[in-house]
Amino acid sequence: MDDVSLALPAQIVESLPEDGQNAAKDMERAVEGWESSINRAIAEAEDDAEAARFVLEAIDRMEARLEKYDEFVPELRAWGQSPIYAIAWRNLQASLITQLYDHDALAAELDRERNARIVEDGIRFGGR
Repeated sequence: MDDVSLALPAQIVESLPEDGQNAAKDMERAVEGWESSINRAIAEAEDDAEAARFVLEAIDRMEARLEKYDEFVPELRAWGQSPIYAIAWRNLQASLITQLYDHDALAAELDRERNARIVEDGIRFGGR
């Protein structure tokens, strides 16, 4: 499986306030960290299925963070605070997930792994 390339979308950086350069740097470091750990796991994996399992675990963590940041938005608004940073981090998580699924070979393996997890968890459709 080929290495993945992740990027911090310009529109997320542009959505930050003028004093948000520290947040942009933190986001860039986060993207580099995700990319590095995912590519290391792909390189160390014995096969594509093992690599997909690791990437899917990373996506699960990204989805959990996305949900957490999304929960912060109304809470910050209720306290009269700007939720722009929570929104930016939420959007970054969504963008990274999308970028991972945009890798065709990886997307196919991720779909197989997700389906395998559904079967492994014992979820049966139609009340069977």
